[in-house]
Amino acid sequence: MGGQSFKVAVVWRGDAEARRSADPATTRLSPIFAALSAAGFAAEPCVYDESFAAEVRAQLLACDAVLVWVNPIATGARRGALNALLEEVAAAGVLVSARPAVVAAMGVKSVLHRTRHLGWGSDVRLYETEAAFVAGFPISLAEARPRVLKQDRGNDGLGVWKVETAGDHVEVREAHGDGAPRTLPLADFMAERRPDFDVGPLVDQAYQPRLPEGMIRCYMSGARLVGFGHHLVRALAPADAGPGGTRLYSGPADPRFQRLRGLMERDWTPGLLRTLGLRPDDLPVIWDADFLLGPRDASGEDTYVLCEINVSSVFPMPEEGPAAIARTLRERLVPRR
Repeated sequence: MGGQSFKVAVVWRGDAEARRSADPATTRLSPIFAALSAAGFAAEPCVYDESFAAEVRAQLLACDAVLVWVNPIATGARRGALNALLEEVAAAGVLVSARPAVVAAMGVKSVLHRTRHLGWGSDVRLYETEAAFVAGFPISLAEARPRVLKQDRGNDGLGVWKVETAGDHVEVREAHGDGAPRTLPLADFMAERRPDFDVGPLVDQAYQPRLPEGMIRCYMSGARLVGFGHHLVRALAPADAGPGGTRLYSGPADPRFQRLRGLMERDWTPGLLRTLGLRPDDLPVIWDADFLLGPRDASGEDTYVLCEINVSSVFPMPEEGPAAIARTLRERLVPRR
């Protein structure tokens, strides 16, 4: 059975003019629209802004499914009002991916701490209050340096810093942008972090020295791996690491990453579900997990260290991704009829 009778809204953020002129053929998400159309879905654009939320609400309630591509932070905008709207729509029986409750569980840096017992785990510490941060972070730096400090929510390297001691100061390098490292007293850097606790905890993870070898992104549709991205990341790499590069995409059969694929599908995704108390159908129709190479094990095999999970606005993706989204969506919608 195809998706002919299912109406799907594809949501992204924009202004009133962007909503009026939205064209599935010219948006950056055009491959998603093409795949949904090829699978028989009636897909329509839905540009969102708080100023016309009532109009968006009416549109979404008339759909069978809503697929959302809205970053947690974009030009200062937060997702609070949108999240409330999406939860209302989901409660009315519309399939929403990803539901805000799932985003809040998976798409935050604190998931690194909650799932550190899984095979992708590393030395991760969580500071839920400023007092815990003030007491714990200096000890963390002294015990195992350097560290990577992460705000609970963010994208594109926002709110991620590499921190290492430099005499009685610290050297701090932010992952976002191309700014030079700063050297300042640890107390001053920690004071700068005070506002972060207004929106969530801070996560403190051991820096991975194999970062210059690249980051591997696993693209998932539900519980199935649908492709990979490999990227020579230089945001927090040493100055002598050499040039970076664009992310290169490959399909799920890429021979370089079959061990990682097996771990993701067989062990880690089921472990993630158990830890977070989620069901398989709660998993977004598209999400990804970013890994760095960890220490080799006793047999010389690579290990993998989870750096973050992205669920809010996964795009671009391997060419297999859009068709996988349509397939997963069909599998979830058909039993509802």
